[in-house]
Amino acid sequence: MSNEKQQDALNLADLGAALPPKSGLSAEEREGLVTALKSKLQSLAGQHADVLETLSPKVLKRVEVLREAQKQHDELEAKFFEERAALEAKYQKLYEPLYTKRYEIVNGVVEVDGISNDGADETPAGDKEPEEKGVPDFWLTALKTNEVLSEEIQERDEGALKYLKDIKWCRIDNPKGFKLEFFFDSNPYFKNTVLTKTYHMIDEDEPILEKAIGTEIEWYPGKCLTQKILKKKPKKGSKNAKPVTKTESCESFFNFFSPPEVPEDDDDIDEEMAEELQNQMEQDYDIG
Repeated sequence: MSNEKQQDALNLADLGAALPPKSGLSAEEREGLVTALKSKLQSLAGQHADVLETLSPKVLKRVEVLREAQKQHDELEAKFFEERAALEAKYQKLYEPLYTKRYEIVNGVVEVDGISNDGADETPAGDKEPEEKGVPDFWLTALKTNEVLSEEIQERDEGALKYLKDIKWCRIDNPKGFKLEFFFDSNPYFKNTVLTKTYHMIDEDEPILEKAIGTEIEWYPGKCLTQKILKKKPKKGSKNAKPVTKTESCESFFNFFSPPEVPEDDDDIDEEMAEELQNQMEQDYDIG
């Protein structure tokens, strides 16, 4: 374990109630947390110095050799992370032609070898049916067969997800993180042709989510899948005879593009809210 990781473990154990019990902090909250960590590190450094002074010369010499070995380990680890990033970038380029091929086959841009292109298919009875291009509902099927995502997709979402024609992933460097892009054909649900979700990470090697940003979906009137309209009958004796209309949020896969937000003021967050927010952030990252 590196010195930095050892210090992190000590900090988390000792800070206790001084640190907010949540992940996915905003930049301001992260700054406050880092300040608290630095303060604790300075305190720990002083304690370590006191411990070293109590060691006998022979034991101290052994500890110095161990510290040098740890330094060499940290240098190798840094090199490992550097080479791993280069290797990932290399293979990402090698994947690209395969992703392009998948897109073209799924969306009927090209035909695979061995399939005639006469414009119609025959049924077992010999009747001609209109040609079915590509692989219909490919992405809807793929999402629904994913253990995590299947729980997020509601039956009412499926009509919109049938227009999904591609999903792309890319790494971003400033700030560190990654971006997902969902490409849609023109559809009767929303105006957007691309919906994006961007994850900003504190640490790429041991992922700590800072925040996630999603596209604002431009729903067509009456087509919003993240809200439902409730109509209530007026109370008896009410002068207004018309039903009362109320809009409220509902479960939908498309809530993925409206990630949970951390309040700017810590005073607005109690312990129960912080725990719920942490769970939401972790779930959002798992889906991503």
